[in-house]
Amino acid sequence: MHLSVLVLAAYAALSSAAPSSAPHNFAVHEKRDALPSRWTKRDKVPAGAILPVRIGLAQSNLEKGMDYLMDVSDPSSPNYAKHWTAEQVIETFKPEDETVEAVREWLIAAGIDPRRITHSDNKAWLAFDATTEEAEKLLQTEYHSYEHKNGYKSVACEQYHLPKHIQEHVDYITPGIKLLAPEKRGRSAEGKLEKRRHDMTSNGPAVPLTQPIPAGSLTIPNNLKNCDVVITPACIKALYEVPQATLAASSNSLGIFEEGDYYSQEDLNLFFNNYTSYIPQGTHPIPAFIDGAEAPVPVKQAGGESDLDFELAYPLIYPQSITLYQTDDTFYATNSTSTAVGGFNTFLDALDGSYCNYTAFGETGDSPTLDPIYPDPNPGGYKGKLQCGVYKPTNVISVSYGGQEHDLPAYYQKRQCNEFMKLGLQGHSIFYASGDDGVAGPPGDDHKNGCLGKDAKIFSPAWPNSCPYVTNVGATKVYPGHTVFEPESAVVDPKGDPYTVAFSSGGGFSNIYPIPVYQANAVAQYFKNHDPPYPYYTGGGNMGKNGGIYNRAGRGYPDVAANGDNIATYVEGQAGLEGGTSASTPIFASIVNRINEERLAIGKNPVGFVNPTLYSNPQILNDITNGTNPGCGTVGFDTAPGWDPVSGLGTPNYPKMLSLFLSLP
Repeated sequence: MHLSVLVLAAYAALSSAAPSSAPHNFAVHEKRDALPSRWTKRDKVPAGAILPVRIGLAQSNLEKGMDYLMDVSDPSSPNYAKHWTAEQVIETFKPEDETVEAVREWLIAAGIDPRRITHSDNKAWLAFDATTEEAEKLLQTEYHSYEHKNGYKSVACEQYHLPKHIQEHVDYITPGIKLLAPEKRGRSAEGKLEKRRHDMTSNGPAVPLTQPIPAGSLTIPNNLKNCDVVITPACIKALYEVPQATLAASSNSLGIFEEGDYYSQEDLNLFFNNYTSYIPQGTHPIPAFIDGAEAPVPVKQAGGESDLDFELAYPLIYPQSITLYQTDDTFYATNSTSTAVGGFNTFLDALDGSYCNYTAFGETGDSPTLDPIYPDPNPGGYKGKLQCGVYKPTNVISVSYGGQEHDLPAYYQKRQCNEFMKLGLQGHSIFYASGDDGVAGPPGDDHKNGCLGKDAKIFSPAWPNSCPYVTNVGATKVYPGHTVFEPESAVVDPKGDPYTVAFSSGGGFSNIYPIPVYQANAVAQYFKNHDPPYPYYTGGGNMGKNGGIYNRAGRGYPDVAANGDNIATYVEGQAGLEGGTSASTPIFASIVNRINEERLAIGKNPVGFVNPTLYSNPQILNDITNGTNPGCGTVGFDTAPGWDPVSGLGTPNYPKMLSLFLSLP
């Protein structure tokens, strides 16, 4: 193979250079500004240790992704709902041949045998195994072991270099600078932030906010007089004017993501028996188990999140079905000794085979230092290969898991965000819970109060919520003394009332993504008419500048909201109340699934990415104008007429939403 003079020169320079002094023709590609407080740098990785190296190649046309998605999602577009095929997506965004060859030439010149290099099925990655010594010379860096406060370990570096002429061809490389620790949307009733059943800071979900159910509240399931105390399915239907469903197309199952939290059929049966007798006993989700995941579990092992999701969704969509995307085997999903602290990649792999990226062994895709590795060698682990493209994505998917932007590099987030854009192009609606900590992150994330900056005063935006290609759902509440026939308010539950931890709707502005075009006018109106009384900075790269505590130029979230407090549930065989944006998300997602059902019945396509339609037609939502989302020593942002970073555009009005979406092509 012909190797260019430029590549050979770069290799000659790095062969004699020490990691602490990179050659002049190399430049820093990624650098960690500071080590998050929950991580500790440990020993240097031994020179002979094997590292699965993966190079994310710069894809083509990604800068046009928003334009492509708006073309099929903007209700004013002649191509509205004319969604793409998976093949169209792959061909449009695959890296240029020049990119692939340039990176391969560099690797071969650096001594990587071409037989060791694998090109992924989706054309987006080059992968190979290397010793630590090889990788350090290649990238002019040093690798160390890092330990999370909960005991999880990861291999990473503080920065790495690339030849300047190669940089334009590479998004990011793993292992690199990222130290990923996602966080489950929810809190235990006991406030055990470090002792969650399986929080995603420890690689999984947490138990949602819970409290005992008031005496006598179970006796009349359809009674709307007590909705300020207990939110039942009847209350939700009354709030959003949702009639009983009658249609059930086999192609329109509602997708729900779970990891490390499992439903109990006994709990579902108890709930159906007490609140929705029209749903037959034994009704259960369609299993779409990913990489050895299993469900259900015995009632005493039931998870508050999974039970909550199904007990909210089924009453709204039945007789429609639900597909459960239960993800990862028991070891990776629940074992405290697992070193995999990543999020969503194995889920996306299973939905979209092109998202799978193999190592030299053809089995260990995704990030080898952050994501599960299959076959899983651990006792009881899943022994099959990583599942790639084994399930067709449902039209609507509800996800109540996430983390904070500050927890991982921008390159990692942007690459995953682009996958959500590609799902949107194919007509899928992805809903994420906006978080339960107001303008902050979970307590203990970076600082005790979950805020950023040396003084812990800067607001902490959430991931992947800040991605402009997903729809974020905040939380509202029927306040005491109010009814379902009055406007709701944003949730503001102080610590101890009623939960032992504070709860308010997650919202704010991204430090990574700019304001998307579909949201620009709404955000401008908020700043014009309801300017927050806080100093701000402009652009994530200026975080904290001039005392600013939020990014004035960032993508705002949430987009919408739904009720998320005092939700009636059965968990572990007991009646109780739960709260969190974990509750709000399946409610809104279920309503969109109902709308898809009606569109399919008249020969139309699913609605796909809903944000452009919602922002251009805010009148189809119930505006929320009372409440804030406290955090970081402030009251947070205020709700206001129109969009706001607490409740978004508002809660669903099913008749108005249905009428508009049925009128679209």
